[in-house]
Amino acid sequence: MAEREPSESPTGPQAGRISQADIEVGRARIVRPDGSHDADAVPDLDDQQLQDLYRWMVLERTFDERMVSLQRRGELGTYASGRGQEASIVGSGYALEGDDWLLGTGREAAAMLLRGVSIRDLVLFWRGVGDAAKFMAEENAMIAISIGSQLPMTTGAAWGMALDDAESVVAAYFGDGATSTGTFHEALNFAGVLGVPAVFFCQNNQYAISTPFEKQTRAGTLAQRAVGYGIEGIRVDGNDVLAVYEAMREARALARGGTPAFVESVTYRMDAHTTSDDPTRYRDESEVEEWERRDPIDRYEAFLRSKGLFGEVDREGIVEEVEAEFRAGLEAADDYPEGDVEAVFEYLYAELPPNLEEQLAAFEALLEERPEINDYIERRPKG
Repeated sequence: MAEREPSESPTGPQAGRISQADIEVGRARIVRPDGSHDADAVPDLDDQQLQDLYRWMVLERTFDERMVSLQRRGELGTYASGRGQEASIVGSGYALEGDDWLLGTGREAAAMLLRGVSIRDLVLFWRGVGDAAKFMAEENAMIAISIGSQLPMTTGAAWGMALDDAESVVAAYFGDGATSTGTFHEALNFAGVLGVPAVFFCQNNQYAISTPFEKQTRAGTLAQRAVGYGIEGIRVDGNDVLAVYEAMREARALARGGTPAFVESVTYRMDAHTTSDDPTRYRDESEVEEWERRDPIDRYEAFLRSKGLFGEVDREGIVEEVEAEFRAGLEAADDYPEGDVEAVFEYLYAELPPNLEEQLAAFEALLEERPEINDYIERRPKG
C-alpha cells in the first residue's frame, strides 16, 4: 500500500517535523470554579435533569464515604474512592445511553449505578465475591482491577457491536496511569484502524498510585495522543459536570459515526489511591487543599444557585436518602448466601473433568471426616 501523503505538503529543511511546541490543547469548560458559566454552552437538559446531576454527585460522594468506613471496620478488603472526581464520574455516566457498555476500574460507582448495577453487587465485588462480576455483567458493566487490561477488550467488544450494526458504544474508564501501558497503545491503535464505536474515557486525577502526571509523560496533555492513532481527542475540565457531560455526548456521537474518541477528563483524586495507600508519602497537604477549593460539588451548587434551581434541592435530604439506600444494599450483601466448597471448582469447564471430580470428592470427604476444618474456610469474604 502506498504511503498516504497530503495533497499539498510543505517542503524545505523544516518539512516533516512536529514537536510539542506545535501542539496546544486547551480544556473545555462550561461552569467556571466560581459557578459562573457560559449560558449558550449549557447542555439542553431540563431543570429536573440539571438537579438530578447534583443528586448523583452527592450520591457518589456519600457512597464513597460509606465504603471507606466499611473497609476501616474490616468489612471490605480494599476500596478505590472517587472523592473529588464526582463531576467526571457522573457527567460521563449520565451521557451514556441504554445499551451502552461500561468497562471500568472501580472508581466510577455512580456511573455503574446509573447503568443499573446495584449497591449490593458493588459491596459484594469489593468483598471479593465472584458472583458480583456476573451480576454486573448482566447490566453491561464490568470492573477490571488489572490496570489497562480492559482496553483491548473495549476495542474487541466495540468491533462486535459494529459487526452487529448495534446502536450502542463501549465506554472504557481508566486512570492516567493506564495510558502508560502497552494495552492502551494496542487498544487505541486497533480501534482507530477498525473505526469501532468505542469511547476511551481517562480520568486524569494527576496520580498513577504514587507517580505524578509529570513523571509519566513528557507530553503536555494526554488528549493529544489521540492524533497519533487517527482518532478524536477531547480534553475537558473534569471538575465541571456539564462540560464532562457534553464531552462524553460528543465522544459518543463520534464513536457511533465510526470515529473512536479519547477523552481526557482533568480532575483530582482527593482520597488515597485505595484504602491500602498512604498518599501523605508522596504529595503535600497544601496540594490537596488547593484542589479541595475546586470541589466539583460546590462548583455545581453555585451554578444551580445562579440559575435559581437550588432552592428545590435538599442536600441533607439527598444524603439521608442515599444512606438509606446504602443500608438496604449493605443488608442485602450481608444476607447473600455463603459459598459452598463446589465454588472452588466452578466456572473452569462446561463439564467438570475427571481429575477435578476426584479432587472435589476428596475435598468433601475430608470436610466430612474433619468438620473442624470448616472453621478456617472463609465462605463469604468481608475483609
